[in-house]
Amino acid sequence: MVDLIKYTRKGLADAPSNPILKFSDYASKIPDVVKFTLGEPDFNTPDHIKNAAKKGIDENHSHYAPSNGTMGLRKAAADFLAQKYGQKYDPETEVLVTNGVTESIFDTVCACLNPGDIMVVPTPIFPLYMSDVNILNDGAKIVTIDTSKDGFKLTPAKLQAVLDEYGDKVRMLVMNYPTNPTGVMYSQEELDAIADVIRDKPIFALCDEIYSELNYDQPHASMEKSLHDQVVLMNGVSKAWAMTGYRIGIVCAPQAILEQIAKVHQTIVTTEPTPMQDAAEEAFKNGMNDSEPMKREFQKRRDVLYQGLTDIGFECAKPQGAFYIFAKIPAGLEQDDSKFIYDLVDKAHVAVTAGSSFALGGQGYIRFSYAVSMDQINEGLRRIKKYVEENK
Repeated sequence: MVDLIKYTRKGLADAPSNPILKFSDYASKIPDVVKFTLGEPDFNTPDHIKNAAKKGIDENHSHYAPSNGTMGLRKAAADFLAQKYGQKYDPETEVLVTNGVTESIFDTVCACLNPGDIMVVPTPIFPLYMSDVNILNDGAKIVTIDTSKDGFKLTPAKLQAVLDEYGDKVRMLVMNYPTNPTGVMYSQEELDAIADVIRDKPIFALCDEIYSELNYDQPHASMEKSLHDQVVLMNGVSKAWAMTGYRIGIVCAPQAILEQIAKVHQTIVTTEPTPMQDAAEEAFKNGMNDSEPMKREFQKRRDVLYQGLTDIGFECAKPQGAFYIFAKIPAGLEQDDSKFIYDLVDKAHVAVTAGSSFALGGQGYIRFSYAVSMDQINEGLRRIKKYVEENK
C-alpha cells in the first residue's frame, strides 16, 4: 500500500497540533474541573441580534451573499468603526467580511507575504499568526521579539533593531491589542511611536483589534490612526457581542490591498452565511453599547482574580483589556509551564494554559481566561492556594 502521507504538503505533517486545544480536551475529561482555558465570553448573544438571524432565515436569506459580504453588514461595520474609533473605511471598496478573524489573518498572510519575506511578531502572542506562515510553507520567515522584559509591549527600539538586521526583507508587523495572552493595551502615543519606525517603508501592519470593545482603563487606541495607508485592520463580532459561533470577522484596508486579500477569501470561502451576516449587521448597527454590561462584569472578575493570584504569590501583568491574566509561576513550583499545567489539573482540578503556547517570552508563565463565572473564579483560587501550599 502506498504511504501517501509522505506526499502531503512539506512540513505540514510535522507541524504540531494546537497545544491549547489539546490540553483543553484533556482537562474536559476531569470531573468538576474549573477551566480558565477558553478564550470566549460566557455570555449569551443579545436577543435583538439572535432575532435578526432568525428573521434572515424566515425571509429566505439562504442564497449566496456577495463575496465581500452583504452591503448592509459592510456599511454597518464601517459606520461602527467610524463612530466608535474614528476609523474611516469605504464599505464599497475597503471592507471585507470573513469567517472570523481567524480567516482574516490567513487571507492577509497569504496575500501579503512572498518567499523570503519576514513577518515580525512581538511575543508572547496567540500562535495563529505564526501557524499560518508555517502552514503556507512558501518560504516566508518569522522573526519574534520577546516583550516579556518590557511590560509585554513592543518597543520602537527593539523593532528598529530588527529592521537594522534584516533590512528590506521585513514585510509585515503583527500587532494585537488588547493582547492575547496578557491583556496589555498600548496608548495612542506608544502606537504612534511604533508606527514611526515603519512609516513609508514597504511593511504591512496587521492590526488585530478583535478585543477593541473590552478596554477597561483607557479609550481604545489604534495604529490605524497613526498609519492608515499601511494598516490591515481586523475586527469582528465574536468577543464584544459573544458571537464566537457566528464566525463573522471584518478586514479593512486601502482598496488596492483589500482587493488582493479578497482574492484569497473568494478562493477558500466564497462568502459567509447570509443569516449570520444579518445578525452581525444588527450587532454593529443597533448594538453600539451592548458590550458595556459584559465589560463591567469582566472588570470585576479581573480585579478578583488578579488580587487573588497576587495574594497567593503569582506575579501578574494587570490586564487593561480582553479577559486574560498572564501569571508567572511562583518560585518553588514546577517551572516548566507545560508540565505545571498538567500537574495542576491532575491534582487541583484547575485548568489553565501554558505560557509557552504563546511563543518566546511565555516560558514559565500560565494564562488564565476569566471568561468564567465569579463562583468559578473563587473556587479556582481556593484550589490553587491549596495546591501551592502543598507543593512548594
